[in-house]
Amino acid sequence: MLVAIDCIIFGFDGNRLKLLLIKRGFEPQRGRWSLMGGFVTPDENLNQAAARILKQLTGLTDIYLEQLSAFGERFRDPSERTISVAYFSLIDINQYKEQINHEYSAEWFPLKQLPPVIFDHKEMIEMAKEKLRYKAAFHPVLFELLPEKFTIPQLQTLYEDVYNKILDKGNFSRKILSTALLIKQKDKEKNGSKKGAFYYKLDKRKYQMKFNSFLNFIPSQKIEKST
Repeated sequence: MLVAIDCIIFGFDGNRLKLLLIKRGFEPQRGRWSLMGGFVTPDENLNQAAARILKQLTGLTDIYLEQLSAFGERFRDPSERTISVAYFSLIDINQYKEQINHEYSAEWFPLKQLPPVIFDHKEMIEMAKEKLRYKAAFHPVLFELLPEKFTIPQLQTLYEDVYNKILDKGNFSRKILSTALLIKQKDKEKNGSKKGAFYYKLDKRKYQMKFNSFLNFIPSQKIEKST
């Protein structure tokens, strides 16, 4: 029985929340879209294997990486019995896009426009999306997807993609600023409009202090599943 790791890699490019997929390089289902994965070696634990596989594809180290769940249906992999432990990670695409290893035909897909994927990878992705929604409602975890400087409209777009719903602009801005997690900058991003939007930075000290007591500004009873 083999033990594998599959990585669900979420990324944000400032406009859309996306997922990184690769073309499977061997049979069965060679050439189809897949999550990045690999097998656990005898000399590493699960977390080490996940970090190695993520670095192999993206060149990234020390980024947000969290174990999601184990998937062990008997015939999930038709070639041989394989148990997979899924992890999800969060990255800022613009910061790391040059490090993506194109040897695996890696490509970013908008979360709402994903192609068909192999085996039970769709189930893994759906579970990761639900976990991300839950965590984002109570913790400032989505800041892991943002660049050092960002605008309130960019942050709202990210939350709207995560929850697959439109949020009231004024209400969102008021609530996110009330957390006192953001530091307003003097410069503006002016690509979106003539007036422009001020940049903000995350107050990392307060971020650490409030990580487990983040203001729930998207009530759990209103969280909707993606269609």
